[in-house]
Amino acid sequence: MRYISTRGQAPALTFGEAMMTGLARDGGLYVPETVPVMPREEIAALAGLPYEEIAFRVMKPFLGGFFADDEFKGLIAKAYAGFGHAARAPLVQLGPNHFLLELFHGPTLAFKDFAMQLIGQMMQAALAKTGERITIVGATSGDTGSAAMEAFRGLANVDVFILYPHGRVSEVQRRQMTTPAEANVHAIAIDGTFDDAQARVKDMFNDFAFRDGVRLAGVNSINWARVLAQVVYYFASATALGAPHRAVSFTVPTGNFGDIFAGYIARKMGLPIAELVIATNQNDILDRALKGGEYRTNGVRPSISPSMDIQVSSNFERALFDAYGRDGAAVAALMAEMKEGGFTISQGALQMLRETFTSGRCSEEETSATIARTLAASGELLCPHSAVGVKVAEEHPGATPMITLATAHPAKFPDAVEAASGIRPALPPRMADLFDRPERVTRLPNDLATLQAHIRERTARK
Repeated sequence: MRYISTRGQAPALTFGEAMMTGLARDGGLYVPETVPVMPREEIAALAGLPYEEIAFRVMKPFLGGFFADDEFKGLIAKAYAGFGHAARAPLVQLGPNHFLLELFHGPTLAFKDFAMQLIGQMMQAALAKTGERITIVGATSGDTGSAAMEAFRGLANVDVFILYPHGRVSEVQRRQMTTPAEANVHAIAIDGTFDDAQARVKDMFNDFAFRDGVRLAGVNSINWARVLAQVVYYFASATALGAPHRAVSFTVPTGNFGDIFAGYIARKMGLPIAELVIATNQNDILDRALKGGEYRTNGVRPSISPSMDIQVSSNFERALFDAYGRDGAAVAALMAEMKEGGFTISQGALQMLRETFTSGRCSEEETSATIARTLAASGELLCPHSAVGVKVAEEHPGATPMITLATAHPAKFPDAVEAASGIRPALPPRMADLFDRPERVTRLPNDLATLQAHIRERTARK
């Protein structure tokens, strides 16, 4: 199993190399050279298995033997041992033919835990074999950062620096990043948007002297291992509802496109997915691009679903790579245009994307109304991101079961949830003292040189 860059100019890597590298040196994202197809009978055999066993069977073909079977099973077991639900990703029925996939039972109450807890175990195991030390730098719109810190805090051979947009994450999200006491994790509030934070991380990866000097690694969803770990819950939920004997559909609230791209990979592996529905909030660039064929930024507007306040969706590059016939030069040209504000998707590529995905958007008012309506109809209290998904899913009824991904616990966004429902969701007991813990954070300008100097200074002390 080899991994190639979406821009076509970086060498092919093994799974382990791609995981530890993150962003390709040509600026592209790694994707599998080929996607292994799971036979129908093997998909059927997943029904009723523990989540950990499904993860092993789904992910193993992508690893190319990087981990021995028993070792990989042990890493998976450690990754999910701290989840607060025995099913890991339980399904809840919201209405006729509509189901909610609860992905918020991990240690930081968001879907990012499914990938981050596992990549933390895999990276730790890989580093233990070499004795090397790495520096992880990531950008977050709220949930990735806390999940990364939780997964890597206290590890002896990893430093973690997380950039988040100052004043643009929820209070709970911020405190999850600023209260870990371990010296190897660092929260950086930058003056700007998530897109600014993500751009600075990519700039660091493209500065090879800096990248090599601090042994930079990435755990944003630019890292293929992150996407791969998310493929698992598509198989787990679909087989619980009868796949492969019947098709299912998914609606995914998304900003950076990684979660729904995992569903695309699941479908390429053979999972019978009828519809993959992109759900966006008022920052609706993905919906506009799919419907109008123009991928152009128009500024980020802060919302009550802040993890989706994104205009530059990194993982969309992976979808474009397939839509353009895996032409790395064409993708590189599009990404160059992106720096000037956007690009026009070619007719052939747009047709492929429209055949693969559908989309919808949800306004602020509709998000709040969906929280209230869903609570009244089913007793399920949604976070604002999950509400965006539910509203868009309801606009795409069909004969197949619809599974909407619930990406975060409502307690991560208590103000928005309380305003919509009249109920202030409580944090789980294990996090009850979150607002009493001391915070540790550095605020920095949106300036590459300043950020690099800050990281160099703190990694040089080790």
